Amino acid sequence: MAARGDNIRPRPGAPVDVEPFRRALTGCVRAVAGDPEVEVVFANERPGLTGERIRLPEISKRPTREELAVTRGLGDSMALRKACHNARVHATMSPQGADARAIFDAVEQARVEAIGATRMAGMASNLSSMLSEKYAKANFGAITRQADAPLEEAVALIVREKLTGERPPSSAGKVLDLWREFIEEKAATDMEGLSAAMNDQQAFARVVRKMLSSMNVAEQYGEDETEPDDQDTETDEDQPRSNEEDDSTSEEEAGDDTAPAEENETSQEEMDEGEMDGAEISDDDLTDDDSDDSETPGEVRRPNNPFTDFNDKVDYSVFTEEFDETIMAEELCDEAELDRLRAFLDKQLAHLQGAVGRLANRLQRRLMAQQNRSWEFDLEEGYLDSARLQRIIIDPMQPLSFKREKDTNFRDTVVTLLIDNSGSMRGRPITVAATCADILARTLERCGVKVEILGFTTKAWKGGQSRETWLASGKPQTPGRLNDLRHIIYKSADAPWRRARRNLGLMMREGLLKENIDGEALIWAHNRLLGRPEQRRILMMISDGAPVDDSTLSVNPGNYLERHLRAVIEQIETRSPVELLAIGIGHDVTRYYRRAVTIVDADELAGAMTEQLASLFADESMSPRAGRTRRAS
Repeated sequence: MAARGDNIRPRPGAPVDVEPFRRALTGCVRAVAGDPEVEVVFANERPGLTGERIRLPEISKRPTREELAVTRGLGDSMALRKACHNARVHATMSPQGADARAIFDAVEQARVEAIGATRMAGMASNLSSMLSEKYAKANFGAITRQADAPLEEAVALIVREKLTGERPPSSAGKVLDLWREFIEEKAATDMEGLSAAMNDQQAFARVVRKMLSSMNVAEQYGEDETEPDDQDTETDEDQPRSNEEDDSTSEEEAGDDTAPAEENETSQEEMDEGEMDGAEISDDDLTDDDSDDSETPGEVRRPNNPFTDFNDKVDYSVFTEEFDETIMAEELCDEAELDRLRAFLDKQLAHLQGAVGRLANRLQRRLMAQQNRSWEFDLEEGYLDSARLQRIIIDPMQPLSFKREKDTNFRDTVVTLLIDNSGSMRGRPITVAATCADILARTLERCGVKVEILGFTTKAWKGGQSRETWLASGKPQTPGRLNDLRHIIYKSADAPWRRARRNLGLMMREGLLKENIDGEALIWAHNRLLGRPEQRRILMMISDGAPVDDSTLSVNPGNYLERHLRAVIEQIETRSPVELLAIGIGHDVTRYYRRAVTIVDADELAGAMTEQLASLFADESMSPRAGRTRRAS
């Protein structure tokens, strides 16, 4: 593995032929994965593993040695995942809670990478380069407080250290050091069994479960450890189907937390439905279909509202909802002020309108091209099929010689843009977000896609009336969320863009942007989408940081809001038909969301939004089950 791409000698300023490197890397990935049918593609998208398809980053025209090493590391990581990871075992042994599952997933990825690193020195070097870039992009070097250091990454780092003997990359900063004492104090004895179980996923998972128990997160997962062995006794007829599902139930975001596990329990109704689907399509279609389902699984029956009694289950409470409000943007100021604010927004972003407009036009062309890109053949009437001309010449009465364009189902779609209206967004970030939302709404409306634009903040700093009520009540312990929410509807899905256009200027209003409680905002936007009649529902979160509310955090644990946000995200991503994606402005949201992108500058937001939406619609158009209810990846 270490020699892959060594024939490339980048010279400053001179393009190189990277095709030999691509071919070599593709062959190595297939060899490590143990599957010659694996498809390896290079694209300007987030790297990932979807069924039989491994997506690696596009190689630049003048690649550096570090870029090549990182690409090799990503390929090794996903190939090892394919070869050494069993999705069924992972799903059965996976914990239930968001924090426990994050640790479990990260440690499992560390295990599969350690297997390769201990067997091949070249692969160890590649994986180190990949991890180094991952932590550098996440800006782990700037983390100095334990509260800011993700526990799951610290546990994964110490497990990697135990299994391979390698110290964490320097770009990981102090993340492990901040948690090392805690982890070793709680789980040092349990970690002694990791090396012996490294090549046995189920035995390794049991050790990790003991570690979670020792670190006091045991109550967050189920206790059934025998189900994988029981499931292995299924009939020969079922086995091929199960193997394909094993290969396609996870999406690996290399360098990130590992792919989401399937839910622990599957109802008989869902199993029957899966068997029926498998009987209706060919083996080739089944492979492609399952691959797509790993990112956006097919139709499953789920509760209408996955957030029923949700807060009680995740130990999250609200002191009072009396002062919360959901309000239309035009109700917060008069028409004259809205017109003035909209004019100010247009003036501030006059130079950006052209660039964003070009991106929006490109998105529109891509969407419009997909509306009639598929055809039905061998029909009795329609357009004459040129491929069947010989039939007509030989016998003008020959039937089934026509074709007809078939519309794709992506137009039966609603998109919600949920914009963080916190104080940290003040200035250029909120201005760019408002302009991008405005232009995207106009673009998607032209394509027949309905768009809803929402914002979330609080009514006051430092708690508002909720805190005053709490003080008057004698300051009861652990009051939960302690501020007045303000959820703003800038544009409803059914409102035409021309009527809601000026509402976006409200984001420019001085004093509007305060604090942000992301978890409850996601629930609110998600539940609005569930009430929509459209078949496909997409929720895009645009934020520049983790949830922050000084009033709530001053009287609750420091990770109270972040823990709730993680639980909400997991609930949507695993139990809802709504497809969730996120864009972080200067903040790494990939730690929270499975489908996410982080941008450094607000000026990159336009491109990120259009590309993310375009990729979603492109995925839908290529799906064999296009138009069915899907679950976010």
